[in-house]
Amino acid sequence: MLISNAYAQAAGSDPTGGLMGMLPLILMFVVLWFLMIRPQMKRAKEHKAMVAALSKGDEVVTGGGIAGRVADVGDSFVQVEIAANTVVAVQKQAVATVLPKGTLKAI
Repeated sequence: MLISNAYAQAAGSDPTGGLMGMLPLILMFVVLWFLMIRPQMKRAKEHKAMVAALSKGDEVVTGGGIAGRVADVGDSFVQVEIAANTVVAVQKQAVATVLPKGTLKAI
């Protein structure tokens, strides 16, 4: 009556239709990999190596901003001396940065 019938079109035989449709998705994944995922994996690897190399006497800053000198290193915790006769235990993963020797003057 007022609405005409809609018939399905014959399927086209475009050999590159599927690949060309996936190309933008693949391109976005490659760009995401090189701009976000790869640098984050590199940063995590460097942090893991830094935490594994912690030793007594290193001057460190934790993720919470506490600066101090490493007094003892355990399996998963580090004892950090933040003032004279004041030692706190922090997880190794909480150590954000190892400072150059002599950065902290008097502890």
